[in-house]
Parts: sequence; C-alpha cells; structure tokens
Amino acid sequence: MTTSDRRDPGSFGVVGLGYVGLPLAVTAGRAGVRTLGFDVKPQVVDAVNAGRTHIRDLEDRDVGSLRDTGILEATGDFSRLAECTVISICVPTPLSKTGDPDISFILSAGEAVASSLREGQTIILESTTYPGTTREVLLPLFEEKGLEVGRDFYLCFSPERVDPANTVWLTHNTPKVIGGITEACLERGKAFYERFVETMVPVTSTEAAELTKLLENTFRAVNIALVNETAQIADRLDVDVWEVIEAAATKPFGFMKFTPGPGLGGHCIPVDPHYLSWKMRTLDYRARFIELASEVNAEMPHFVVGKVREALNNRKKAVNGSRVLVLGVAYKKDVDDIRESPALDILHHLEVDGAEVAYHDPYVPSLALEGDEKARESVPLTDDALETADVVLLLTDHSDLDLEQIFERSQVLVDARNASAEVARRRADGRPGSWIVKG
Repeated sequence: MTTSDRRDPGSFGVVGLGYVGLPLAVTAGRAGVRTLGFDVKPQVVDAVNAGRTHIRDLEDRDVGSLRDTGILEATGDFSRLAECTVISICVPTPLSKTGDPDISFILSAGEAVASSLREGQTIILESTTYPGTTREVLLPLFEEKGLEVGRDFYLCFSPERVDPANTVWLTHNTPKVIGGITEACLERGKAFYERFVETMVPVTSTEAAELTKLLENTFRAVNIALVNETAQIADRLDVDVWEVIEAAATKPFGFMKFTPGPGLGGHCIPVDPHYLSWKMRTLDYRARFIELASEVNAEMPHFVVGKVREALNNRKKAVNGSRVLVLGVAYKKDVDDIRESPALDILHHLEVDGAEVAYHDPYVPSLALEGDEKARESVPLTDDALETADVVLLLTDHSDLDLEQIFERSQVLVDARNASAEVARRRADGRPGSWIVKG
C-alpha cells in the first residue's frame, strides 16, 4: 500500500451491522475512517442513522457522535458498495437444521460485492467459516468480473474476535489475525486495519486464518466439555466440582481454568467447531474430539433438568404441575443474546415434563420458543415470585441479580453456575458447591 493509500483509504464498507459489524464500524469511525454500514434490516439502518445502537456493548453516544460528524452512515442500498475502497463482510454463519454450515449470508454478501466490484477494492471476510471459504466461494464470484486478485482487487480473511460484555478486550486492542489470497492482498488488508487495530497477526494464507478462528473456539468447546463431564463425575462421587477446579487452578503451569454450566450458548462456541468437523468429513476424516465434545456439552441441559427433578423428588413432588422460576435465559451473564442458549432447551424439557415455567431476565424482556403462539414476558423478580415457585433455577448469573434475596426467598434453589455459593456458605440451610444449594 502506498503512502497515499494509507493516508486516504476512501470509504470503509461494513456489510452486516450486528454484534461484530457495528462495533467494527464505530472503531474505524473513531480513527477517522469514513464508514458506510450496510444491513438488510431497515430498523437497524434507521436506528444507526438516528444515532442509536441496538448492540449492548455500545452506547447511543458512540454511534451518535460519529453520525453528528458525518463519518458514519448506514444504508440498505448495496449498490453503494461501489463507493467503498475497503469492504468487510460481517454476516452470520449459522448451522442448517441438519447441522451443516449455512453460508448463505456469505454468498448473498459476496454477490452484492461482486455486482459492484471495481479495481482497487479490498474485500475482507470476517464471518467465521470453514477453511477454504474465502478462496473457494468468494474468489470465483469476484474473478467472474474479469479482474485479477492481487493486482486489480484484493481479498483477505480476518476473523472477528468479539467477546460480548468484555469491557477490557475490544475491537481496537484485541490482536487481529489476517491472511490474504496473495501477499499483496495481505499487505493491503493489514495496512488498512492498522489504522485502528493495535496489533495485527499476519498468517500465510486465508485458510490458515480461517483455521485459526476455528481452533480458538474448538479449544474452548473441548475444554468446556471436559469440565462439564468432570462436573457429572464429581456429582456421582458427591464431590464439590467447583472446589476441585479452584484447587487445580492453583497449579502455576499446565492447567487452564474452565468452569461447568448448563451447556454451551452463543453464536460461536456451539457452532464453529461443527464447521471444522463438516469440512473434515468432506476430506474423509472424522474429527472425533470435536464430535465427542459436542455430545458431552449437549447433555448438560438434560443433566440440569435432572437436578430439578431430583430437587422436587426430595420434597415428594413431581415435575408435572410444579412451578419453576428460571433466572436468566441469555447464554452468558450481562448480555441479551439468546442464540443457542442452553436455557431454551431446559425450558422446553421442563414444559414437556408438565412444569409451569416462568422466567426472569433483565436483558431479555420477551422470549418466544418454538411452538409458542405468542411471546412470553420476563416476570419481575419479587419476593412473591421466588416464594411461590416450587423450584428456582439459576441458569445465567447476571451481575444485577440479588443473590441474597434469591437464596433467602427460594423454597428450593438449583444453581447451575455456582453463583450463590458464598451466600450458601453463610447460611445453615445452604449447601455450597452442590447443584441443589437449598431445599
């Protein structure tokens, strides 16, 4: 990239203004890069242009200040991609109903970029996907325009590394991996991101960058599976698994602390390893570790429901007809994201068993499960709501939950996060370190 290219990169186009794209657009805007955000949802476009954010990790003032200076704009007109010198694709990559990768959003975004592709543009895919997507799927779309990659246009893969609710590691200070189709592609992409990302980590190919992202999340999925299985083992041995984990974590080498929970949630960890597993099946290889980890993690909602059943049995009650109050349906604390949340499976299993289930979550005011005729509403966390529930089930340990109130007012408390352990230690009727901490 020439000196003039570094000084004036032109407009930066961000395709997809979700939990990855909008923070990326705001970070670039803060660095003085004119940014044009693209989204298919009119309500998202209108909100951004009105200076509002729909992403909890941002505040309205973050978007509003950039709108006031005119450095950030949103649009649903994808023909305006032609205005952008650099384009980042930040669209969802879910799994299909059969568990295979669904890259339809990448294809749609790629086709939109291809329709207005011009010489000099740099396109960077950020969406998590299987190794080979950038080269095998996007590159042919762009080459159909008669342009040569690495000379007429530039193509890279640079995976997002967003951790919702993390206030320390943000877009600008999280090291960013990037790989290019050619060396010229890599240099273009790297030089652009260096305008607003502190540390770039170049790798030799787009496939290496794609696999890096999948390794990161597979590492977490496998280790969470290990600790979830350890939790089930400890339960059968009548041992406090959290005590064991804390003791193991004192080892200064060779151990990394993970904690058990009700299962995996969010868009990345439950989904991304399947992209790698699917790719390996196309190469006649079975990713056994990944598949086993997925199986173990998928069992945890059933394990938690079993603990609710056990807690009721201890009081000579059946699940059928019992009132269960679920605390937290988001997949992790202090976020509003319910994608792949294990709480959804747990609610479903309890209701299939005949329980009357209500939920409280300050971040998720309404929720519709598959089969619901209308959305259900979060109930206020009152003394009465706690006292009248046959079981209170804590699934997401949001910071603003009053654990003292929850423990004091609950008849029976099942805690899948060990959040109430300290309260339980101070109470004669508490059982710290047990999934059933009271009742």
